[in-house]
Amino acid sequence: MVDEQGPPETLEVRSDDDIVRARRLARERAVTAGLRLVDQTKLITAVSELARNMTRYAGGGTVTLSTLADGRRRGVRATFSDEGPGIADIEQAMINGYTTGTGLGLGLGGAKRLVHEFDLDTEPGRGTRVTVIMWG
Repeated sequence: MVDEQGPPETLEVRSDDDIVRARRLARERAVTAGLRLVDQTKLITAVSELARNMTRYAGGGTVTLSTLADGRRRGVRATFSDEGPGIADIEQAMINGYTTGTGLGLGLGGAKRLVHEFDLDTEPGRGTRVTVIMWG
């Protein structure tokens, strides 16, 4: 059973400075959860890409980070929520390296490959919610 370890923290993400804050908070949570350095780096990269997508394509939104425990396993969950236009073509958006902008070029597919769990909930006109989890 997955339990949150302490309260989650939510940040508004609307600018490059906010993306830096989200990355910093993801790193702090990853260290607290005891993630290996390589997994910390993967999580921070995914958080950066997803936060940048949110600012670029939806005008911003929120990211909520939680430290998790599942038995002996510890991890970090990051949930990105926006009220943007949603994703019309999920299949295309998940193509490796697909990007419509100037981000890292990882896109949603790249972010998915970096983490252990990935969930995408989107609908045109309703916004997007992406949840990722990295386990230690």
